[in-house]
Amino acid sequence: MDLSRPASSDLSLGLHSHGPSHAHARVHAVAAPLRLFNDSEDAKPERLDGGEADGGREDEEDGGDQHFSLLGHSLCVKRPRRAVNGGGGGGGEASSCSSSSAALRPAKRQATGEGGGPDLETRRAAVRAWGNQSLAEADPDVHALMERELDRQVRGIELIASENFVCRAVLDALGSHLTNKYSEGLPGARYYGGNQHIDAIERLCHERALNAFGLDPACWGVNVQPYSCTSANLGVYTGLLQPKDRIMGLEPPSGGHVSHGYYTPSGKKVSGASIFFESLSYKVNPQTGYIDYDKVEERAMDFHPKILICGGSSYPREWDFARMRLIADKCNAVLMCDMAHISGLVAAKECRSPFDYCDVVTSTTHKNLRGPRGGIIFFRKGKKLRKRAGSFSQGDEGEYDFEDKINFGVFPSMQGGPHNNHIAALAITLKQVATPEYKAYIQQVKKNAQALASALLRRKCRLVTGGTDNHLVLWDLRTLGLTGKIFEKVCEACHISINKTPIYGDNGSISPGGVRIGTPAMTTRGCLEDDFEAIAEFLIRATQIASNVLKEHGKVQKEFLRGLQNNRDVIELRNQVEAFASQFAMPGFDV
Repeated sequence: MDLSRPASSDLSLGLHSHGPSHAHARVHAVAAPLRLFNDSEDAKPERLDGGEADGGREDEEDGGDQHFSLLGHSLCVKRPRRAVNGGGGGGGEASSCSSSSAALRPAKRQATGEGGGPDLETRRAAVRAWGNQSLAEADPDVHALMERELDRQVRGIELIASENFVCRAVLDALGSHLTNKYSEGLPGARYYGGNQHIDAIERLCHERALNAFGLDPACWGVNVQPYSCTSANLGVYTGLLQPKDRIMGLEPPSGGHVSHGYYTPSGKKVSGASIFFESLSYKVNPQTGYIDYDKVEERAMDFHPKILICGGSSYPREWDFARMRLIADKCNAVLMCDMAHISGLVAAKECRSPFDYCDVVTSTTHKNLRGPRGGIIFFRKGKKLRKRAGSFSQGDEGEYDFEDKINFGVFPSMQGGPHNNHIAALAITLKQVATPEYKAYIQQVKKNAQALASALLRRKCRLVTGGTDNHLVLWDLRTLGLTGKIFEKVCEACHISINKTPIYGDNGSISPGGVRIGTPAMTTRGCLEDDFEAIAEFLIRATQIASNVLKEHGKVQKEFLRGLQNNRDVIELRNQVEAFASQFAMPGFDV
């Protein structure tokens, strides 16, 4: 707001008393325009210490102008003269303006209630009435829906590999006063004042992020502001690339993610990564389900991407980061890893680390890290390292220039102010990640995934790659005559949450042939290997229900869903699932 010259401004003030003595005022509490500037140069400002300029009381009683000072500028509220005998429409207008402008009187006079305005305690009560209502009081409809969702989480089995349950401390930070602060920019370089404590929280989050993954702050930097991993990935591309530059990642039907670039078979661009940049995907071997690194190298040497991406959303095996480093060096590409699905395993040192080989590493923060929903970017900094035999060794080839570019790619290029409540919650999470208890949790996640895979294999199910090295299994349902979409609906009716996913070679865009099943969420709730044996049995029974309903009602979705309603087998399995799941604690709510 430019206060350097007089201007006209319409300001509506909505503070009105709600006490019984002001019922009449409420009827006429219609916001009226107030002019904040006097047109004359000789206006006398009203003092902020509660005193008045000469003639101020007399002017006010006559309905004259009210003067005050704002940011060192003399301002004047233009108030209409009171209508004589309250005649005509002018009297009501004057009353409205007088009531509104009372909020601008000096605090000393308002606190005493002098002049008819609401006193300080009345105003405090008005703020409490709005600001201190519980959710159940403020919005019973939303509260009821949230309670139903909590009940679903408590009584259901959560097997979506990208979901987890956060602790009470994280919930407290997410629902905190930190959401009130706007903090565009980076610590020490904000666009707004009053960020000294926000800066301290974000710097603490930086420190804990590097510590959680065992990174030297002289060699690695971090940005904790992205709203999601997709935002983080686009921030990296925006910072390091020019429009139409080339990127290359694992295709979604092979277990990759659309934020790594993807075109449908018809040529449609399905993500910003492909809209703004040229992308080419590599694939898994259709016979084995494993990544064919020789094919990756062949395609990379033909395509010459500026950024080569490793990491996926439904790949159940370890990544050969050393081999990817060699390929990136051959085609002179930046090697980036999206470790969203394995970041918890990386932090706990329960899988290979991309930090040994990659230039940039991105991740979500809510999957097996068990934190708030958001993204994070790590980038190399300091002296460049000489690339040798697919790894790094100390060299002297200048400085990495990722930090400023990536930070600028996140803000202001891709998003606005950071979500400070998320950053505080992430700092809490990262402190927990660096503990022995968290390492034990991740070890149990892997044991549970192995137990689930073994139980399904014993029941003659087909798993992509024949098993898992991490936290998820990829189940090919085509051998059972089912699709992922049908099976997901049956499981949902039985209060089991899974998600359909394409299997390489199927028409995943129409009817994906499999489901992705993960163990982190139920491990968080306390499930062990024997519990996942029971979960495997629930899943097998769900396949039997799906097959029976298909036979009776066919594949048309509307008819199939009708066949699930009031189905005795569905009701029986649902009751057993709820009895099973309700045994286990729910973080943040089990008191």
